[in-house]
Amino acid sequence: MESVREIKKILKNKPTIEGAGVHLKRVFGYHEVPLLDPFLLLDDFGSENPDDYLAGFPWHPHRGIETVTYMLQGEVEHGDSIGNSGVIKSGDVQWMTAGNGIIHQEMPKRHEGYMRGFQLWVNLPAASKMMNPRYRDVIKDTIPEISPQKGVKIKIISSDVGGTKGPVQDLVIDTEYIDVTMAPNTEFEHPTKKGYKSFAYIIEGSGYFNLKKKKLLDNGHIVIYEDGDKVKITSTENHLRFLFISGKPIGEPVAWYGPIVMNTQEELDLAFSEYRSGSFIKYRG
Repeated sequence: MESVREIKKILKNKPTIEGAGVHLKRVFGYHEVPLLDPFLLLDDFGSENPDDYLAGFPWHPHRGIETVTYMLQGEVEHGDSIGNSGVIKSGDVQWMTAGNGIIHQEMPKRHEGYMRGFQLWVNLPAASKMMNPRYRDVIKDTIPEISPQKGVKIKIISSDVGGTKGPVQDLVIDTEYIDVTMAPNTEFEHPTKKGYKSFAYIIEGSGYFNLKKKKLLDNGHIVIYEDGDKVKITSTENHLRFLFISGKPIGEPVAWYGPIVMNTQEELDLAFSEYRSGSFIKYRG
């Protein structure tokens, strides 16, 4: 018999400042390791005030992780040490594998109205931490949207949902990343892989995220699930929109400081030593 995942923990995002002065909300981060292995961090950035985000994230290094940037509204210019440059526009995704080292910048552009996006950090296993870096720029028109049942729409960034595959494939860590919108008073069941860590982050509306329907959750809450075969989610008289993300745990030690995540303190020290000496970049495309 299939088991419905119960809620393990509920968190609320917290205001913080990152980069050169970007005001954002941290959904989870350093203190939640290893609760969400293989996921390290999720930031929710957005504002109607350009002063909150225009300072951006000037040139900085990464090693040992992947960063996934998903823009709902607005644009972010990017450039990197491999020679890539471009703009992540509304509805677009950028899946960057830092691997053995990349230096890049991410600079939000002025946007009329509310600018909003998300950045997820996915850890890399020891065997892949020193792989060559790569980018996957995914424009919104290549992200399929399906309606598996009445009142439910799903944008599939990665994984296979009902036979429809997202554009981001061949990942180091098997990861499902979907954007789900539910009409009012709708029930939604979604299968999950046994043993994978799964969470839902509410970005609009409110709903119930387990069978018992005891706790109504709204925008800014994250639901971290226990193990199981599926999740069951119910919207209220309001519509509900959330990111649902699931991945296979790595189960390795985490040595993390700032933008670099390795397995040991020695590896971490070496990375920063190489950055200071100018030998950090191993691959230039």
